[in-house]
Amino acid sequence: MVNAPVIAKERGIRISEVRRDQEGAYEGYIKLTVSAGVLSRSVAGTVFSNGRPRLIQIKGIDMEAEFAPHMLYITNEDKPGFIGRLGTLLGNASVNIANFNLGRSAQGADAIALLQLDERISDAILKEIRTFPQVKQARALAF
Repeated sequence: MVNAPVIAKERGIRISEVRRDQEGAYEGYIKLTVSAGVLSRSVAGTVFSNGRPRLIQIKGIDMEAEFAPHMLYITNEDKPGFIGRLGTLLGNASVNIANFNLGRSAQGADAIALLQLDERISDAILKEIRTFPQVKQARALAF
């Protein structure tokens, strides 16, 4: 934290810090917004009383998800059948879902699925997920 603002400035990154009184359900959280031209993305997180960090918002969509060594991030249209098809594909590939977190901006609109997996997902399975008609983006994450 001490050197981060200096390093960011050296790399041409502008940082703005805004502090507010508690808003919403979380006593304290941090929100990171990255803007590049017309594209802007944000993610917010907090640390619960057990000391474990949680994501609480991605691209303006509320959700709650812990970090895990192997994760799957999907942005999709909120349409019936998506979760069942995804679960069937992963099950048939012997990929176990440890946790499944969902959030959506509105009924039938953009949604985000963030899954904790027991092992790394293969490139072939990831490629197949990307062929689903509701899927806009699918990425494997590792922490």
